[in-house]
Amino acid sequence: MASWSPSPFPLLAGLLSFLLLCRPSATSATPSGGIHHSLIRKPSSPEIPLFREAPAFRNGEACSSPLSNATIHVAMTLDANYLRGTMAAVLSILQHSTCPENFEFHFLFVQLKPEVLSSINSTFPYLRFRVYRFDPNRVRGKISKSIRQALDQPLNYARIYLADLIPTDVRRVVYLDSDLVVVDDIAELWQVDLEGKVLAAPEYCHANFTKYFTELFWSDPVLARTFEGRRPCYFNTGVMVVDVEKWRQGGYTQKVEEWMAVQKQKRIYHLGSLPPFLLVLAGNIKPVDHRWNQHGLGGDNLEGKCRALHPGPISLLHWSGKGKPWLRLDSRKPCTVDHLWAPYDLYRSSKPSLEE
Repeated sequence: MASWSPSPFPLLAGLLSFLLLCRPSATSATPSGGIHHSLIRKPSSPEIPLFREAPAFRNGEACSSPLSNATIHVAMTLDANYLRGTMAAVLSILQHSTCPENFEFHFLFVQLKPEVLSSINSTFPYLRFRVYRFDPNRVRGKISKSIRQALDQPLNYARIYLADLIPTDVRRVVYLDSDLVVVDDIAELWQVDLEGKVLAAPEYCHANFTKYFTELFWSDPVLARTFEGRRPCYFNTGVMVVDVEKWRQGGYTQKVEEWMAVQKQKRIYHLGSLPPFLLVLAGNIKPVDHRWNQHGLGGDNLEGKCRALHPGPISLLHWSGKGKPWLRLDSRKPCTVDHLWAPYDLYRSSKPSLEE
């Protein structure tokens, strides 16, 4: 097991370093677009939170076998507004992993402030990661206005282009949103047998699938035949295991883009990047256990009201929806489930407190 065991209390992980921060890596872009950086830690700008340094997580004895030594690739987006969530997510993954040193993180960004990168370096000095710029021009003119502004940001669509951004020798990734924490060893999710499918995710066949598309979509006889021959079920794109090699070979980026073009003309859905994924893949994915995405903890997309946990085992808690746990905790109006996120929060408040 990892050398540091879970704690139910907020993490006290050392003092925040304002000194020289170094990572022995190249400073130029790789052919795939990945960039390694060595940066000096500068005083954080007002928008960039300060974080405590996380503990060093080391591989357990069970990690010596060839299978256990396989690199586990995790992809996430990186944005200053969600940085606090990203830090908590990374900590939760490492904390609950048997082989934390086997992870390599792939961070996708649109605009990357140097302070964000140095924050990751100083908070996780031992983390293996690469960053990749997602050009927002790739979706300029393709995004349609949805019911919530946050869903319309170009970075929200970066997952569609994941296979084009990461190195070609990476054949499989676990894609994760930044508003979640993992409370189990994600290696189990990583190792799922895709059975020839391009994507695996928890599938929710009890959900009313029709509500994800407009009446115009269902009343159009050509569009309504989209799902003929398959049983479409809802799946959340915030937690996916993706065979990126199959994604490239199957031209799935182009297939999703084609539906985005239809949306610009006919308004066939109201959400952001989720519905085109459903149009292309719903009913044709490898379903995994629901415990890997206890989603919807952020409430709905308009009001973000509190929601309770669904019954059953939990391996991943996901605050999809409008309400984010760090914002509700800071406002001193948290939902009950937000206290399950708090132990992974590495945020170091600049405000004086009685504890300091």
